[in-house]
Amino acid sequence: MVRIVVGMSGGVDSSLSAALLKEQGHEVVGVTMKLWPCAESDGGFTREDACCSPTETIDARAVAMTSGVAHYVIDLEAEFRSQVVQDFVSGYAAGLTPNPCVRCNESIKFGELWQYARRLGAERVATGHYARVACPWDERFLLRTAVDKAKDQTYFLFSLTQEQLAHADFPVGSMTKDEVRQAARARGLVTADKRESQDICFIGDEGMVAFLRREIPQAFVPGVIELEDGTVLGEHQGLCGYTLGQRKGLGVAWSEPLFVVRLDRERNAVVLGSRAALLVTEQMLHSCTWHAGALPQQGLSCLVRVRHRGRLVAATILPAGDGCAVVRFHEPQQRASPGQACVAYDASQEWCWGGGWIAVAGDQPVAHQMAQSAS
Repeated sequence: MVRIVVGMSGGVDSSLSAALLKEQGHEVVGVTMKLWPCAESDGGFTREDACCSPTETIDARAVAMTSGVAHYVIDLEAEFRSQVVQDFVSGYAAGLTPNPCVRCNESIKFGELWQYARRLGAERVATGHYARVACPWDERFLLRTAVDKAKDQTYFLFSLTQEQLAHADFPVGSMTKDEVRQAARARGLVTADKRESQDICFIGDEGMVAFLRREIPQAFVPGVIELEDGTVLGEHQGLCGYTLGQRKGLGVAWSEPLFVVRLDRERNAVVLGSRAALLVTEQMLHSCTWHAGALPQQGLSCLVRVRHRGRLVAATILPAGDGCAVVRFHEPQQRASPGQACVAYDASQEWCWGGGWIAVAGDQPVAHQMAQSAS
């Protein structure tokens, strides 16, 4: 049995994870990370799902006491702001749609927390993610999807390195959500029936646009909303208020449904068009992570998800050098927002192969050329 640090967020999944590992005979140390000034920015106690709010910390400590687990609170607010929040706001300022949950997992939960765990002499870090890790061949660690496919969170874990996967534990990955709640009730955990957090933890009740306007006011410069042919339809108050593919909340009227098909940063213009204008046959990825090793030169035939909750679609991923790859969709798909993650799975949806980050819009011709040279 080994010493394991469990990241305890105050939710039912991480609570049960700590309890299960303790029952297995491990020396469990529960750690709640203070990542954001929730009590000051959103009231803390009035919003129980706020990340690291006083309510969450109290619940985590209560679970630790019930389970006979040591519990500590560590302050990672500066690291979280510099590595996750700053990446998020800088991405939006650059016209991207970042995914902070992926960044948080790689840099905080399996980065800073793992470093803290090592200082405590721990050999592993566990969280309440719905995922599994296996080492089926060649001593490489692979992400395996959760038993509860509806709750699977491998999309948010795709970028973990081999070292991080080698020291990761996901105790609830082999359980359904209902089973987790039932097991938590049976153990008398105060978090057993707690509702789940759905939103980005540091945004709060103010909403995305208000948060960005406060953090990067310089990015909110008024400009035109226009059709692809240049017809002006209205005015926007900042490109940060729009994302590729957006249909609702555009503030313009037209004879047919319109979507954001391009954010023209040079002209500070939101360009609208039909859904057909969003369809692509390939997209470029950068900063890729492949758990089974390098992509085969002939390409990897797989299923890909290009946005959280997006459906899996058939594709072939080709290596393009320098940590890049080209995703060729077997059927045209709506272009994903640059800055989002594209994650690959096998045909059985049992294994997550890894993935990469969607490159900036407008790089399709380059991606096409690179794909041709990789063929």
